[in-house]
Amino acid sequence: MSVRGMLADTRPLRDPHFRRLWSANIVTVVGAQLTVVAVPAQIYADTGSSAYVGLTGVFGLVPLVVFGLWGGALADHFDRRTILLVTTAGLIGTATLFWLQAALGLGNVWLLLCLFAVQQGFFAVNQPTRSAVLPRLLDEEVLPAANSLNMTVMQAGAIGGPLIAGVLIPFTGFSWLYLADAVCLLATAWAVVRLPRLPVEGRTGTPGLRSVVEGITYLRTQPVLMMSFVVDIIAMVFGMPRALFPEIAHESFLGPEEGGLAFALLFAGIPAGAVLGGVFSGWVSRVSAQGRAVVWCIVVWGLAMTGFGLAVLGADTLPGSARWWLVVAVLMLVVGGAADMASAAFRTSMLQTAAADEVRGRLQGIFVVVVAGGPRIADVAHGASAAMVGTATAAAGGGVLVVVLVVVAAIAVPSFVRYRVVVGQRADHADRA
Repeated sequence: MSVRGMLADTRPLRDPHFRRLWSANIVTVVGAQLTVVAVPAQIYADTGSSAYVGLTGVFGLVPLVVFGLWGGALADHFDRRTILLVTTAGLIGTATLFWLQAALGLGNVWLLLCLFAVQQGFFAVNQPTRSAVLPRLLDEEVLPAANSLNMTVMQAGAIGGPLIAGVLIPFTGFSWLYLADAVCLLATAWAVVRLPRLPVEGRTGTPGLRSVVEGITYLRTQPVLMMSFVVDIIAMVFGMPRALFPEIAHESFLGPEEGGLAFALLFAGIPAGAVLGGVFSGWVSRVSAQGRAVVWCIVVWGLAMTGFGLAVLGADTLPGSARWWLVVAVLMLVVGGAADMASAAFRTSMLQTAAADEVRGRLQGIFVVVVAGGPRIADVAHGASAAMVGTATAAAGGGVLVVVLVVVAAIAVPSFVRYRVVVGQRADHADRA
């Protein structure tokens, strides 16, 4: 394979609608990350309490679960362009209110948490709708490439946004970061306005609880789609050791308690790997055996997390070489991040192509809930297991469990491993603008 063939497949960018959405997302994701950093930083500055900061997990997760499921039902009932317009306007409105409360110096932590919950509600409706739109715009052949391009931008923002926010907060304060988020969102609003109408094909029923239940029932009848969620839960719950990073950075890699270089490198490792995986994702569009590819990607993720745990064990056993073990640990996280990016690109594409159009929104809503909930469950599981067996064993053992469980799951549901797409097959398209 040539070097050019390894680089990201940019064919999705030939579609003007996707190109505008993707280009706008480059701007928007940076603004969003400014708010992601500013909210907990402002809460801590206003209260001096990590307990209040921890409440962002509750105020963020509950709307993601509730509105992720309901938002998928909405996306399967109403014109998806209209939903994107409304939710983007809602995100701009909440960012503006964030700016206003900071500019006025209100210092009310409950107001800030409630605004955060409202913002996450709009986000939870917006995201499944955006994903459900792609099969109407692009050929099925390039959907993995399109998802890889989107994830590369998201992960790059997860690295760059916090760095920018960390530099700017001492000079600009919080209000200007929120205002920058609101302004950046105007780029997405412009891209959404340019979309054609996107009514749902085969729409039935009303977008209430019954519709959500029907989506879950549909998923239960589709073993391949169900497995795409199961393997992701296995990978995240057992193999995401981020809750251990602060202790590992301080105890194993001898960093200061308040953070430091080791702390930053550990948190940047997985996103950096995802970005590298996205840059060199040209191969994903040429894979037809997507089910098998997902299994292999998750096996690599599990092995990488096992290697990460062994590197931590090496640093604990030979503290004089902690610096070199840190390099190995970060490399393992980078490898894991690249594998996770490829797995996510394939799994998202499977949801977009294997599901009927009238349930795509609901399945993407479930996807949002799984993606948001899995790592949070992992934080609890890894924290508890590390208290009993230590951080190195918890991380390495989690990686081993990922490999074992995903292999067992693949054997139990062979139809998932056999799942293939026909390269060159075309999806239904919306009318070009």
